[in-house]
Amino acid sequence: MCSSDLWGAATQIPGFAALDARGAFVSSVSCPSAGNCNAGGQYTDSSGHTQAFVAEQVNGTWNDAIPVSGLATLNTGGDAFITSVSCGSAGNCVAGGEYSVTSSAANGNTQAFVAYEANNTWGDAIEVPGTAALNAGNGAQVTSVSCTPDGVGNCAVGGFYTDSFGIRQAFVADEVSGVWDDAIEVPGTGALNAGGVLAEAQAESVSCSSAGNCAVGGFYTDSSGNLQ
Repeated sequence: MCSSDLWGAATQIPGFAALDARGAFVSSVSCPSAGNCNAGGQYTDSSGHTQAFVAEQVNGTWNDAIPVSGLATLNTGGDAFITSVSCGSAGNCVAGGEYSVTSSAANGNTQAFVAYEANNTWGDAIEVPGTAALNAGNGAQVTSVSCTPDGVGNCAVGGFYTDSFGIRQAFVADEVSGVWDDAIEVPGTGALNAGGVLAEAQAESVSCSSAGNCAVGGFYTDSSGNLQ
């Protein structure tokens, strides 16, 4: 934690003794105000499965890490993690990432999720609306989350899905007043992502200044097979 330009000593997030059996890490942190933060990441349970966690700092004190609510039900394949956390205000955040489902698909079966915290209480994780229809190739993930600084559930996520040809494509999805719209392919990227069977596109970073006013950046594969 940094306070008044002075970094304090690193500490283990409380609560891991009860959760983690084999290894854990924080992948994303968001602090909407001094001493009020949320962290998200991954831990390994006693069965060797990876699970996603969140931990909240309130007025400078960290609460115990907890599993992402509802994700254990979704994560039947035993591999889940958070890639990005964003908080619009203290106690109002969104986390996104990936979970896996049991499947015989040769390339695995991973899905993109989001979970929303309102007034310091986390709701259940859900598959990003609309990605089930897009993700015909069984590989999707949220890579970035951004929430506006008004704290009223206005956020956006970006990431990737795999289409029916096995090609990775970029998506975005908006949350408006706490309700998620369906994910869509990032407009224009389908035409740009012309690298054939080796093509891949991904929304890498999202930033929102106010509700409905966001920008997203990432990459695609051009017709010569180069990332752009």
